Amino acid sequence: MLDSYARRINYLRISVTDRCNLRCKYCMPEEGVEFIPHERIISFEKIRDIAAVAASMGFDKLRLTGGEPLVRKGIIKLVAMLAGISGIKILAMTTNGTLLAPMAGELRKAGLSSVNISLDTMDPLLFSELTRGGNINDTIAGIIAARKEGFPVKLNTVVSDSMPQGNLEEVERFAREHGCLVQTIREYRLDSQKTDDSHFMRPPPCADCNRIRLLATGELKPCLHNSIAVPVDYSDIAGSIKKCIELKPACGASLESHAVNSIGG
Repeated sequence: MLDSYARRINYLRISVTDRCNLRCKYCMPEEGVEFIPHERIISFEKIRDIAAVAASMGFDKLRLTGGEPLVRKGIIKLVAMLAGISGIKILAMTTNGTLLAPMAGELRKAGLSSVNISLDTMDPLLFSELTRGGNINDTIAGIIAARKEGFPVKLNTVVSDSMPQGNLEEVERFAREHGCLVQTIREYRLDSQKTDDSHFMRPPPCADCNRIRLLATGELKPCLHNSIAVPVDYSDIAGSIKKCIELKPACGASLESHAVNSIGG
């Protein structure tokens, strides 16, 4: 489908949970956030129904995000449900990788196409500081397991001025050794004006945006940097998706409140 600015919208990012086993500094405040009550989290069946309608409307790429999608109980079942939808060419996942190693084989068999794994540094101490307690060895184990299962792996690396010199080069060297790609992400805040920056691969330029988001609450979000959200009408899912696309702004602005963990980045 085309939006009001002639952009082809074919990519649905699905936040399956706002919970995460890490507390990354750029994702949530140190004091944590108030999580969505379990009874308000969208069911797998509703996710499947929305994704199926989206596929019938020309969406061909899905990405599972969080929070951390691998903390959602039964996530492999959801992958299998979505992989069976006609018209979906890519079923991807973005994860911090810490829980991936024991699940990589089952996710591959269920139909997951590829994984993006967050890895901002190769320094174990800095990794622990950035994630507020994470163990880099768990993430590395997840990366190696994913590659062993044949997954295309892209490493998501947040770049900021505070990172030590040579940090990105070390991540890129590790990526080459393990057959991964590196995707640089400019550190951003949702309460700041969204700006395009050609030095980084993500966030993408607004003119090239091809996505909408399904939040873990069952709302559709046309833009990461915008407060607009469209509750899904399950008697008219297609109408809800159309409305969301129609509301996509030309460019992102800023939000008064929202932690990245509740939107899926």
